[in-house]
Amino acid sequence: MADAGLTGQDTETKGQAPRRLPSVHAVLREAGLAQALASFGHAMSVAAVREVLARARSTGRGLDAAAAAGETVDALHAAQQSRLRPLFNLTGTILHTNLGRALIAQEAIDAAVQAMRHAVALEFDLDSGKRGERDDLLRDILRELTGAEDATVVNNNAAAVLLTLNSLGQGKGAIVSRGELIEIGGAFRMPDIMARAGARLVEVGTTNRTHLRDYEGAIDAETGLILKVHTSNYRIEGFTASVPADRLAGLARARGIALVDDLGSGTLVDLAQFGLPHEPTVREAVAAEADIVTFSGDKLLGGPQAGFIVGRKDLIARINANPMKRALRVDKMRLAAIEATLRLYRDPERLVRKLPTLRSLARPLAGIEACARRLAPAFPPPVMAQVTPCASQVGSGAVPRETIPSFGLALRGVPAETLAAAFRALPMPVIGRISEGTLLLDLRCLEDEAAFLANLAALPDRLANPR
Repeated sequence: MADAGLTGQDTETKGQAPRRLPSVHAVLREAGLAQALASFGHAMSVAAVREVLARARSTGRGLDAAAAAGETVDALHAAQQSRLRPLFNLTGTILHTNLGRALIAQEAIDAAVQAMRHAVALEFDLDSGKRGERDDLLRDILRELTGAEDATVVNNNAAAVLLTLNSLGQGKGAIVSRGELIEIGGAFRMPDIMARAGARLVEVGTTNRTHLRDYEGAIDAETGLILKVHTSNYRIEGFTASVPADRLAGLARARGIALVDDLGSGTLVDLAQFGLPHEPTVREAVAAEADIVTFSGDKLLGGPQAGFIVGRKDLIARINANPMKRALRVDKMRLAAIEATLRLYRDPERLVRKLPTLRSLARPLAGIEACARRLAPAFPPPVMAQVTPCASQVGSGAVPRETIPSFGLALRGVPAETLAAAFRALPMPVIGRISEGTLLLDLRCLEDEAAFLANLAALPDRLANPR
């Protein structure tokens, strides 16, 4: 007996002859659906069959049972595919926020898998047999790498700034240069974060010039802290002035208030060795005697998403005592991956080889060009690939005005938007960038050439049958 509403013949629509459709049971009896039934179960399979038949009915298509079974199998597999698809990042932006930022080192992946697979001593002291603190897992290595007295970690740097401001500045004035009142992606605006933290924004200086006397004149009995913000996603050039952290630290210390230095991206190594401008390192910020320094884990540091707070022991204790800390804490998988990433920094000689972010930054230009020349002949007609010099960028707000020489493939023969859509529809999507009407694939971040070439085999079908 056919399911209600899914009879063997479709109803006639205005101006269109009726098209026959099989019953749900007829489709389920097809041999082509047997494996899917075993893999996905009866309920999911029935739902998928109903969807396939409903879609055919709505468009007036006719289907026999075998064809409906084939479409059902495809629909079941598509529904089981993760929305978080692996892809090739050939945009030229190494730390692309929309594509997940830093790739994780194998050591960190292994550590996270172990933490997922086993019970771990997350908040348990194995020596005493009593309850422990999860911060103890990272405290020593963060102190070692940064020179700070103490350290804690939360789930991202926005959380680190929010928690710090709430802990040290709630109900008090927080002095910030007007030139540092940044907005970054995702509607993160420093004035809004300060308001949510309960701190009262006190703006000093002008957009392009702020002097020490501006800070001095703003301090009063209601001041809780001075906040210095690294303008990671923009630069003001020309007639400018700003106050370095060490001078602000001296002022804050003399007036008995805290200096919080938000580095934003934050790095544990000097980027100058990769041909980029020097960015202040976390150790330098701590050495400049900032009381608290905050920075990210998933940007230049090259680890999983995290926000680090390092600095004075007494202030870190106040931050950890804040009830908000529990809402912002990091789980065992990320803690394991963070610890493994930080351990790599103990071995500077092998760091670039093991940390994907630094490996991409340091990749020799000649090697990228050679990769482009190997891949160029592999593109199927009508796509034509031309080796071309291009420029990569770090991304995620780090050194925004600086680029790194690179090589890529300029693809022609098919309209750029059509070609970009076809590459996004590949089994492993390929994301490039469109420049002057041409799809450009920057190869700086491509490491698995064999997987990329195997992926290209599906390109002709995607061009012929766009989604």
